[in-house]
Amino acid sequence: MSEILIKTKELTKKYTVGNKDIYALKNVSLDIVSGNLTILCGRSGAGKTTLLNQLCLLDRPSDGELFFDDKNVTNIDNCHRDDIRRKEFGIVFQSLALMPYMTAEENIDFGMRIAGIDTSERLERVKECLSKVGLSKRASHMPAELSGGEQQRVAIARAIAHKPRVLFADEPTAELDTKTGVNIVNVFLDLITNEEITVVMTTHDPALIELGNRIYTLSDGEVTDEKRS
Repeated sequence: MSEILIKTKELTKKYTVGNKDIYALKNVSLDIVSGNLTILCGRSGAGKTTLLNQLCLLDRPSDGELFFDDKNVTNIDNCHRDDIRRKEFGIVFQSLALMPYMTAEENIDFGMRIAGIDTSERLERVKECLSKVGLSKRASHMPAELSGGEQQRVAIARAIAHKPRVLFADEPTAELDTKTGVNIVNVFLDLITNEEITVVMTTHDPALIELGNRIYTLSDGEVTDEKRS
């Protein structure tokens, strides 16, 4: 049964420049439902990445509240924030941050080592994650030997290797053609079905937006529209 996994109440992020307040987010209230693909869309500068960084606890709001798993996590300390991200969240950044001198499988294993997962568990899980993103035959390749879409799939495999409850992806298809972008989103949909991972993704690609279960449109830091499938 679907439940609200993440909730925001009037989340606001502002910066003061001189004597003027600049709002990157303003009174954003939304729900992230478990087992769904939630898409945050809007033009460049709309506030998508700022909101994603709030949801995955990489940044703190100026005002408002953030709840994860029915707990108010707005003001928890950095140690607790790090612990939630390490155990509960997987994050795919715009810059994939793959280690250039590590193979695909080594990149995935490295992420699990950081998470403190035992060696015996890691070896099997690396193979499993590469299979899930369709890269079993590319396991020993360096990032430079992979296409953009393949590098993105390695980054996804690394992000899900520790079995997070939520996967956050910031413009994961921005540098890819539409066909490859759709393939990446299909990987997300498969993870939702087979790994029971909730996915939150930012994009401005119209071809991908309609694949979401819940779509929030942002403009100037505010949610201007919400659609549900």
